[in-house]
Amino acid sequence: MKAYLAAVTEADTVEELWSLHLAQMARYGFDRLIYGYTRFRSENSLGDPQDMIILTNHDQEYMRRFIYEGLYFNAPMVRWALENDGACSWRWMQDPKNRDAMIQTEREIVEFNHSMGVVAGYSISFRSLSPRAKGAIALTARAGMTQDDIDAVWDEHGQDLIVMNNVAHLKIISMPSNTARRPLTTRQKEVLEWVSEGKTTQEIAQIMGLTPATVEKHLRLARQALGADTSAQAVVKAAFQNQIFVIRS
Repeated sequence: MKAYLAAVTEADTVEELWSLHLAQMARYGFDRLIYGYTRFRSENSLGDPQDMIILTNHDQEYMRRFIYEGLYFNAPMVRWALENDGACSWRWMQDPKNRDAMIQTEREIVEFNHSMGVVAGYSISFRSLSPRAKGAIALTARAGMTQDDIDAVWDEHGQDLIVMNNVAHLKIISMPSNTARRPLTTRQKEVLEWVSEGKTTQEIAQIMGLTPATVEKHLRLARQALGADTSAQAVVKAAFQNQIFVIRS
């Protein structure tokens, strides 16, 4: 585990980190993973999937149905993750109290998962300081392993697995994200940073030695690059993608 943690903390890209994490989790019997993180959570939404960090090695057909057709939002273990922090065995869904409390849509998603070989595993919900942010990972046991099998693995290695997944999560959200529609230019980053400090267009123009019209052009292009409707939303998205450093007053 020490070698894994050292490698993860030194990883330069999300791709490198994710490859390390997949290999490490496979050693414990988890051969399919979905990691998700959003800073755009609301009461009835987790935000646009294009604005989330989603990492997985599930096949494309499963991801098309589960993520891009929106099945995930009504999945029982996603509901658990949104309401809790920590780790939970998927045996939770087999508890009669929890099973009876499931709505029809949740039962259908459980059946869909079983049809795709997603049967046994664990979910980890990461603690967040913001109600708008949430991160979680679903660890699916390899084919042929039962929930009893994977629970036995967790009984022996659970604390190590929690530590490794937490470190991977913290590293991922500190790295430049690949969710950007296209990278911001240096000027676009700079004007957004000044917006984050509450500066007006006129003030930014004076600070940067530009005309107000040029500042407005950089803001417009930044909003387009980020898929944002307002400059304030662009600041949030750019910060989420670690494209800018937001100085808080």
